[in-house]
This record gives sequence, structure tokens and C-alpha cells, in this order.
Amino acid sequence: MNPGLLFDAVLVTVLLWVAWAALASRDLFRGIVLFIAFGLVLSMGWVRLGAPDVALAEAAIGAGIAGALLLATWARLPGKTEERPGDDLEGQERDHEQR
Repeated sequence: MNPGLLFDAVLVTVLLWVAWAALASRDLFRGIVLFIAFGLVLSMGWVRLGAPDVALAEAAIGAGIAGALLLATWARLPGKTEERPGDDLEGQERDHEQR
């Protein structure tokens, strides 16, 4: 098997896994970090396709600027806790049962 083809197969596999992990993540911070990693891996894919200008733009804009903006927005969110959607409903049910 050609080493270049093997590298391409690994790159596609990693790209798909990172994309799935970013979308399936329940933790917002982890999803943002995986989004940044997705942009960096995608830029490696653009280099392999022979488009270094697109790779540089993807790394700078997709991973760099967009990632920084997402992290800055995440830092300003109120109440960053480990709670998940629906956790507050369990507390309401307990309060209702105690009454």
C-alpha cells in the first residue's frame, strides 16, 4: 500500500471522528476545542489536496479566529457548571414531591 494513500485514509478517519466527537459532545467547552481541532485537521487535508492557500485560510479563520471567538463567548456565558440540559427538572420534581 502506498504510504501517501495510507496517510490520506488515516487523515479522513481522524477528520470524521473529530467531527462526530465535536457534534456529539455534551460539554460545550469540549465541543469548542474539538471544533478547533477539526479546523486544524481539515487544513492538513487541504495541504494534501494541493491547496496550501485554502489550508492557511482554514487554519487562520476556521480554527484561529472562529475558535477564539467561540472560546471568548463561552467564557462570558453565565453559570458555567457541569449541569446538563434537563438536570434542573430533576430538582423541580424533588421539590414538588416534598411539598
